[in-house]
Amino acid sequence: MKRVRFGVRVVALAAVVLVGVGACALDPSADVTGAAAPAPVAETERASGASAPPTPARTTGSPSAAPSRTATPKPSRTTSPAAPAKPSPSGFTGCPQGEHQRAVETYLARLGGFGKVTVDGKQSAADCAAIKKFQRRYGISPAAGRAGATTYDVAQRLAGTEVSRCRAGKGLTFCVDLTRQTVWAMRGGNVVMGPTVTRTGMAGYATPAGSYSVGGRNLKEWSNPYEVWLPYWQQFNGGIGFHETTTYLHEKSIGSHGCVNLLHADAVRLWELGSIGTRVVVFGRRPGT
Repeated sequence: MKRVRFGVRVVALAAVVLVGVGACALDPSADVTGAAAPAPVAETERASGASAPPTPARTTGSPSAAPSRTATPKPSRTTSPAAPAKPSPSGFTGCPQGEHQRAVETYLARLGGFGKVTVDGKQSAADCAAIKKFQRRYGISPAAGRAGATTYDVAQRLAGTEVSRCRAGKGLTFCVDLTRQTVWAMRGGNVVMGPTVTRTGMAGYATPAGSYSVGGRNLKEWSNPYEVWLPYWQQFNGGIGFHETTTYLHEKSIGSHGCVNLLHADAVRLWELGSIGTRVVVFGRRPGT
């Protein structure tokens, strides 16, 4: 008779009852602690090969061969250094220049608030600092000052947002432009929170346009269908609401299940402004939905 070497492991499932009205969530596999998950690196913002893992060096000869006792090791001082990064046309090498340099300079100059930029398509120390500041503000990773595709996309959307298109009332109104994927707040015709980036419902879960009002708020809402925490939750249409995202906001291959996802600082600011009854105006249509 064969001896049984391994026992059968029985895993007991603990039933946890959590009550929540949030019907949407960004990522069902996200950490349910409520803490924001680490933001993955945006491939489109990398300089070529800049963030690639190092390739293991190949060894020559047999790996099992014993080293010669008489050979004197030579220092590796004669090894040729890696070729320096190609400088920008202006000669500035402080940070890499991206393929959208001039366009990003144009949008940042229009937006203002990020420092002096020169619209000439050439990277400079001032341009680099301004682009880095912009990237940090809107959660673009890595914030290396390179004017890549994601930086270009975000800057274009923000610079193209027309706050007057939101039919805000006299009181506080949260505005959502689905077409440009931006959010802002107005009161009495004045902007009290400037446009920022968002990501709304993906294909099959498109966030519906219309006029609504905030009907429920919770600092940390639990979504029953998707089993994920929704920080700074403000519900305005059934199971749809504003909340902080727990994944990289600029990953366009995914989206919410109808909710309006926000960066941490923006979710906090909207929470501070809002209350039960705050008007919400959603207009436009997210591309691809």
